[in-house]
Amino acid sequence: MYARPVDAINPADIALQLVELRREHRELDEAIGLLVANIEADEVAVKRMKKRKLWLKDCISRLESSLIPDEPA
Repeated sequence: MYARPVDAINPADIALQLVELRREHRELDEAIGLLVANIEADEVAVKRMKKRKLWLKDCISRLESSLIPDEPA
């Protein structure tokens, strides 16, 4: 359910985690679309799913930025 801790030194672990997070993000997007299309959709459930999707997007962004090597200014 929650993102597992990643060894920030190993880019292969980060890449694997990114794949998992992107998959979950994509699945949530599809599920939200189906729920929103349903007239009787549970608004609270949709809100929770959207919050989770945003959290996943933030995690993905942080991991992607950790893959970018630091360069001296």
